[in-house]
Amino acid sequence: MNAVELHDITFKRKGRTILDRVSWTIQQGEHWALIGANGSGKTTLLKIVTGYEWPSEGTVSVLGRVFGECDIRELRKTIGWVSSALESRLPQDDTALDVVESGLEATLGLYRQYSDEERARAWEALSLLNSEGLADQPFGVLSQGEQQRVLIARALVCKPTLLVLDEPCAGLDPHARRDFLDDLARLAEREDAPTLLLVTHHIEEIGGWVTRVCALKAGRVVAQGSTRDLLTSEILSKTFDMNCRVEFDGASYWLRPGLAHDTARTHSV
Repeated sequence: MNAVELHDITFKRKGRTILDRVSWTIQQGEHWALIGANGSGKTTLLKIVTGYEWPSEGTVSVLGRVFGECDIRELRKTIGWVSSALESRLPQDDTALDVVESGLEATLGLYRQYSDEERARAWEALSLLNSEGLADQPFGVLSQGEQQRVLIARALVCKPTLLVLDEPCAGLDPHARRDFLDDLARLAEREDAPTLLLVTHHIEEIGGWVTRVCALKAGRVVAQGSTRDLLTSEILSKTFDMNCRVEFDGASYWLRPGLAHDTARTHSV
């Protein structure tokens, strides 16, 4: 069973085509990065994958369930979602543990009393990120890096099969971003890791745990394939509509302005 199958997806709004005949398959166990400039259609594509938008044309299947033939609300319980946009929408006075528990029902805030077993699951999710010490602190007083770790725990508490990370490093300072990316790398290495989908327009955030990349431009797929094959000067110059070159320092890829001569190198994954 594939984690995601999109066939000829087109999405239009007010006469404007946001996505144009996008086909994309993510196999379970793969870890993908979705890249593209602002306005390329990344967020809309995510909303379709998670069932918050419906395509104008095409078919969508997520975790073996065909949209239009399944209960989307139940499907969402198997999909974790991490986004900096969630930070301001969550009750700021709720404790970090409360926020993690809310992931059990995919709600923004607590709407029922959770059992001791459910609370233990929330503690376990925090412990995966070495964040038990945050459990009793109000979410609103945490640093952005701490909040992001809590949001990952919130996404993991329901033991998702698919985990979507929508520009999760937005707003993080360099130190917090590095810690966050290290957390993702450790998560990806776990035997029970969900299929991961990282959305970004900063290629230096694409670590060695990312196995495949899909590049979007103006609502169309520029290219998709292995990380090594996709993160090239030629493809990224086309994706971001600028002359650039890709450099690899042995740990991270970097996008530099300038003439496109390919310096990307293979790395171990």
